[in-house]
Amino acid sequence: MIGVKDYLIFRLYGPMASWGDVAVGEYRPTFDRPSKSAVIGLLGAALGIYRDEEEKQKELAQAYNFAVQINVPGVLLRDYHTSQVPPSGSGKNKKDFATRKDELEAEKKETILSTRDYYCDALYTVCIWGKTERVPYSLEILVQKLIEPEFVLYLGRKSCPIAIPTQAKIVEAENLNEVFSKVKFEDRNLLLRELPESKETRLYWEGDDNSLLAKHTVTRRDDPLSRRRWQFSNRKENYMLKIQED
Repeated sequence: MIGVKDYLIFRLYGPMASWGDVAVGEYRPTFDRPSKSAVIGLLGAALGIYRDEEEKQKELAQAYNFAVQINVPGVLLRDYHTSQVPPSGSGKNKKDFATRKDELEAEKKETILSTRDYYCDALYTVCIWGKTERVPYSLEILVQKLIEPEFVLYLGRKSCPIAIPTQAKIVEAENLNEVFSKVKFEDRNLLLRELPESKETRLYWEGDDNSLLAKHTVTRRDDPLSRRRWQFSNRKENYMLKIQED
């Protein structure tokens, strides 16, 4: 069929999730939906890519387009967070701690206070597709790794692991509207007994797609540039309300 292409689609759910916003000082806010950097990091973890493998991380971020649908928005939780960490030092006195156990065993520790936001019981459907035909990892490989990941998958923070299988799959479709309309997850009805899904859901996507009519377009600073230096660039994200079909 002319115009048909493959899309990778999967869902994310956990008791808690945190999708980092621009953070200044002690307050750590969260977006209401997964950031592109978080999803790329999740794919990297599934593939077994280490955080310091910057070229592989960058290659992954530049190869795929990203869309997310908020099926259940969840409830905002604000946590007053305290943690003890040893001073890292600087210059010749700089110290590296490989594990949390090493940090806690250090002689000198400092208490860091912060306020952190999370979303509880939110459910998302994520879609990934190649920007070109040449991508570093085929969608088939990504499906396999999301089902059997190399590293633990979490929702923005290590304290927020996923709670149900991603049920990653490839959907053939002409456009994003068709993808989100036809995809079904086997345990959807069972899951929604506890998580009431609204008929009206929010859909966010990047790139051009004539099947969707954007209500507005926002700028989001979540396109990974450098994992080592924690640098991100801006990208355009389109938004619309979508009526779910039974």
